[in-house]
Amino acid sequence: MAFADAPTYTVSWLIDRTTTVYSLPLFYERLNEAINHPRTSIDDIARIITEDQGLTARLLRLANSPMFGYFGRVDSISRAVTIIGTQQLRDLALAASVMGIFKGIPEELLSMAGFWRHSIACGIIARALATWRREVNVERFFVAGMLHDIGQLIIATILGDLVRKMLEETRSEGLLYFDVELKQLGFDHAEAGGALLKEWKIPANIAEPVAYHHRPGRAEQFPLESSLIHLADLICQAMQLGQGCECHVPPLDPQSWDRLGMSPHQLGMVLKQVEPQLEETFAILSDTP
Repeated sequence: MAFADAPTYTVSWLIDRTTTVYSLPLFYERLNEAINHPRTSIDDIARIITEDQGLTARLLRLANSPMFGYFGRVDSISRAVTIIGTQQLRDLALAASVMGIFKGIPEELLSMAGFWRHSIACGIIARALATWRREVNVERFFVAGMLHDIGQLIIATILGDLVRKMLEETRSEGLLYFDVELKQLGFDHAEAGGALLKEWKIPANIAEPVAYHHRPGRAEQFPLESSLIHLADLICQAMQLGQGCECHVPPLDPQSWDRLGMSPHQLGMVLKQVEPQLEETFAILSDTP
């Protein structure tokens, strides 16, 4: 049942309040503009990134991590741009910088360590599924997976007391958290997260999978991406890789599994391959150099 005297909320109301508290680092906007300019050089891109020493260190550690598996050492951002690609590195820069934006959420509402562990694992698994399918620019799958629950953070920040009540209802009645959100808010964290990324002008191939990761059948432009994020999220929930607000494993969308085109045995092999990446990537992204 709806909470007594609960006011009416909308996604636009939430995003308006969120963007007064949180904004993307200025360097990301500059980086995006530079990448989209036809006369921008690799050195120009590297110069923007290296203005942030912490981000530079994390990106170089990522480029040399098992997730990429390059044989030669990547010792400069210019080399990382050359090897990984400009748009791919931009997407990784987004992922590496977002973790530092959200601060001050009470631990009893949401464990940030558990939240980011789940999010990073989702990104790694989504990237691995995309790699298995030989998709192009698999870093967008990593970033979409990593940001898939960002809506939980903004709802917890703006509506902390209501989140506390929704968590209690989820646990006491055995309900799915996003179903409780829909009932109490009229929207869920997936829709809120997608709306925030759209407001931030994040590419649609990242924002739409975030918005529809619980309902991938509704994705119009990027159904495959939405399906892979959906599957990666379920896998992380089932394997208890980190923890957000959701206490249960959501139901599988059969069409998403069919779209992946993978047998259970093949999935097991892929998950075994990514296992070494999980802890190291979490350590890299959660570290403050």
